[in-house]
Amino acid sequence: MNTEKQIVETQSKAITPMDMLNMAVSQGADLDKLEKLMALQERWEANEAKKAYVAAMNAFKADPPTIYKTKNVSFGNTSYSHALLENAAELIGSAMTKHGLSFRWDCEQLEGGIVRVTCVITHCQGHSERTTLQAGLDQSGAKNNIQALGSTVSYLERYTLFAATGMASKGMDDDGKGTSGIEYITDHQAADLTSLLEEVGADKRKFCEHFKIESVDKLPAKAFEQAVALTKAKRTKK
Repeated sequence: MNTEKQIVETQSKAITPMDMLNMAVSQGADLDKLEKLMALQERWEANEAKKAYVAAMNAFKADPPTIYKTKNVSFGNTSYSHALLENAAELIGSAMTKHGLSFRWDCEQLEGGIVRVTCVITHCQGHSERTTLQAGLDQSGAKNNIQALGSTVSYLERYTLFAATGMASKGMDDDGKGTSGIEYITDHQAADLTSLLEEVGADKRKFCEHFKIESVDKLPAKAFEQAVALTKAKRTKK
């Protein structure tokens, strides 16, 4: 097939870098030109994969699964509820598969007992995006070291998954308000605030005492902006 015929055939469709590469090969282009076209093709494929990822995530978020807080936890004077990780992972994973998406977690244990968890969401065309949170070991409730590590990993896996997908869990009783009628921050906001507290080295126990709450996810929604501002101010003072 000569070059003129190739040009005529490609006029009816958008010319891709691969089309240009094929034409260059047929014309006997030098290696330098071929390498540049191959690099261009790789960038084009990466961009197409990212567009496909965005479209798939938009489709997923348009019809997300409903995740309920069904697990009640109590120790001492503290009690709260959260969504079971296994239930959330199964529901979200099933819904994502319909759109060519999947997720996994990468876990690391850093110095000082810090645990870092990254949720990686990948589209079938190859584009991936990551959401990372880290926290110290959960020593609440007289846990041993293994239990503290497992609790922290589960906590971070749950919140990175929610943050990466834009999901929020709901209480079984209503549309996200507790039985007291107070509207709490979303799981995504709780994850962001927890990450910020860890970043500035804030004491979460003192933070909760200041706002008179049992845990970060029990912060009233109307106090979220104030909490973020106060936490960022702590970073500025350092």
